[in-house]
Amino acid sequence: MAQWFEDESLWVETYPYMFSPSRIAAAEVEVKPLLALAGNRPQKILDLCCGPGRFAVPLARRGYQVTGVDRAAFFLDKARERAAAENVAVEWVHEDMRTFARPGAFDLALSMFTSFGYFDDKDEDLTVLRNIHASLRPGGAFIMDVVGKELVARDFRAAESRTYPDGTVVIDRREVFADWTRVRMEWTIIKGNSVRVFTIDHTVYSGQELKDRLETAGFDDVRLYGSMEGAPYDRAAERLIAVGRKPAH
Repeated sequence: MAQWFEDESLWVETYPYMFSPSRIAAAEVEVKPLLALAGNRPQKILDLCCGPGRFAVPLARRGYQVTGVDRAAFFLDKARERAAAENVAVEWVHEDMRTFARPGAFDLALSMFTSFGYFDDKDEDLTVLRNIHASLRPGGAFIMDVVGKELVARDFRAAESRTYPDGTVVIDRREVFADWTRVRMEWTIIKGNSVRVFTIDHTVYSGQELKDRLETAGFDDVRLYGSMEGAPYDRAAERLIAVGRKPAH
C-alpha cells in the first residue's frame, strides 16, 4: 500500500502553500547562520529531501558543491528550474532518503523543514540517520531542522484555515496520536468548485529523543538549538535545530 509521501499529486497541489515566495526568500537569509552552526568549512554539501532547492541553490551560488536528493520528481523539476534561472550547477538525485548513501562523500549534510520522521516504522528513521552518517567524511557535520515535540505541545491548534490572494482556501486539521509520537495533518484545499484532501503523518521527536537517535546512529557532540541563529532550545524556541558530528577518527 502506497504511503502518503509517495503521492506526487500531494506535492503538486500543496507546493504554493508550503513554499511561498517568503519562505523561499527566508532560506537566502538562513544560509549564513546555517554555515556558522556547521562549524567547519565544507566543500561538498548534501541537501537531503531538498524539495525545490530552497537551500541547495543559494549554497551552490556561494560556490559550494551541492547534491540535492528528493523522491518527489515534481520538486526536483522545480529545483532544476531555479538552478537554471540562477545559472548554478547542482547535482540533483531522484531517490528515497532511506536508500541514498554515498560513503565519505560530504563535509556537511542538511535535513531541513521537518523532512524527517515520515515513516510509521521508527527504525526507518534510524536507517536514514545511519545513511547520512555514512555519507559524511570524518569530522563532517549534520544539521537537522524539525518542529520539536515540545513546540507542538506549546503551540498546538486543532484546526486553522488560510485564504490566499487567488481565493484558494486551505483548511488544516491536526491531531496527535500513537501515544504522542505522531502528528496527523489533514489538508483540505478548496479552489473554486474543486476540493482536494491530503493527509500527512509524521513522527514528532522531543529534543532528547532526537539527540538519542542521532547518537545511536553514530553522531557525537550533538547540540540542540532553538533557532538557526543558535538560540537555546528552551520555552522561547522557534524550531528544533540539531547539530551532530561524525567523529574525526
